[in-house]
Amino acid sequence: MAPWGAAIGTLEFGAPVGSANARLAITEVLNLFINCRGAGSGSISLYGQVGKQMRSKSNQRVSLRNSGVAAGCALFAAVVGGWTVSAGQSVASQPMWVNSSSTARMQDDSAARLNAIEKAMSFLDGQQAEDGSFSSQAGTAPTAMVVSSMLRNGRDVSHPVVSKALEFLLQNVQADGGIYQEKSTHRNYETAIAVVALADVGGEKYKKEIAAADKFLRRLQWDEEEQKEEDDMFYGGAGYGSHTRPDLSNTSFMVDALKAAGAEDDDPDLQKALVFISRCQNHESPANKTAFATTGPKDGGFFYTAAAGGESKAGVMEGNPQGLRSYGSMTYAGLKSLLYAGVKKDDSRVQAAMTYLQQHYDLDANPGMGAQGLYYYYHIFGKSLDALGEETFTTADGKKHDWRAELVSELVERQQENGSWLNTESDRWMEGDPNLVTSYALLALSYTK
Repeated sequence: MAPWGAAIGTLEFGAPVGSANARLAITEVLNLFINCRGAGSGSISLYGQVGKQMRSKSNQRVSLRNSGVAAGCALFAAVVGGWTVSAGQSVASQPMWVNSSSTARMQDDSAARLNAIEKAMSFLDGQQAEDGSFSSQAGTAPTAMVVSSMLRNGRDVSHPVVSKALEFLLQNVQADGGIYQEKSTHRNYETAIAVVALADVGGEKYKKEIAAADKFLRRLQWDEEEQKEEDDMFYGGAGYGSHTRPDLSNTSFMVDALKAAGAEDDDPDLQKALVFISRCQNHESPANKTAFATTGPKDGGFFYTAAAGGESKAGVMEGNPQGLRSYGSMTYAGLKSLLYAGVKKDDSRVQAAMTYLQQHYDLDANPGMGAQGLYYYYHIFGKSLDALGEETFTTADGKKHDWRAELVSELVERQQENGSWLNTESDRWMEGDPNLVTSYALLALSYTK
């Protein structure tokens, strides 16, 4: 292990060495590296100043392998301020930067993104209650979202705000394995988001709590234990947790939690969830022969629930109560859930959802809902397109969108002076709470790396 580049005082886009931005910038700078000159091959791993291995969002070792690129390629800023390099083979190459307007724009976007994250973190730091919670009047979910939003944007689990928030979540672990406040009517919602937060910590530290919560969520799912067979419209879904009816939003959160806890694509409960998810789509398929699919808009989008007579928060088609209107946030939630449950991109359900989204690509509003649920929409927009794995998104008019850059631009523009985000046009679904909304925005930004 040998130190490189110790004399460099700032990162290329102006983040001082040693600052939070500098630490966050390592992945950003690797993205900016256009080309390298040299020979050889090898692997590169990045380590922090105290020897802690840097990790990607999937919690895997950050490693670059390319048979045609030398082991030292792309590391100019990874080693500033005491960063060190472990190379698989000898390093004999020098980086070659491409000075272009596109590179400059990427640097500007990265700087704006990192600055927005730092301001938002600072805002949330000042909002934590003495017991470690955030907006605890709404249960444990806002606190869990803050934890995930911080960890996914570079904060270490040892940071006092993060560790104190985790303590609050652990204090709300119930005897049944759920993680929710006593007397909560949102047990599934709170537990699912808490599972993801604990899983984001990584390692084995919260293995016991995650396993117990996973079992709890599975018990809440509507299936044979509730005398629901596969032909029942409730089957496979999950609701808030009061056990009145399932909906796509809460089923999506449950799917996130099961995957975070280690569920494979063929997991039986994921496949049950897929039955419910498919029925919430305005698309007729072998998995969906409901009246909503056969007589509704048939646009490939998703709506809130097919259970208990069906509901769309966007309303119904004129003169057709079975015609539940699709809308943006639920369509992205549906698409993401299909992918998380192992449905392939060439499946007609994915293709139909893509058709709807290609026709309704929008970052000014939640399609079909306007300003309502806008930041939930930004979060699920980023999460779904990240799961899709495409660098650009091509809309129905043939235009290719750099969706990550466009999402960053929109969120930076909407950020408040104090570093928070707030839905100033609609407070529906708690979007008048800056702690929750700021977490949504930070989570959305975590998918733009």
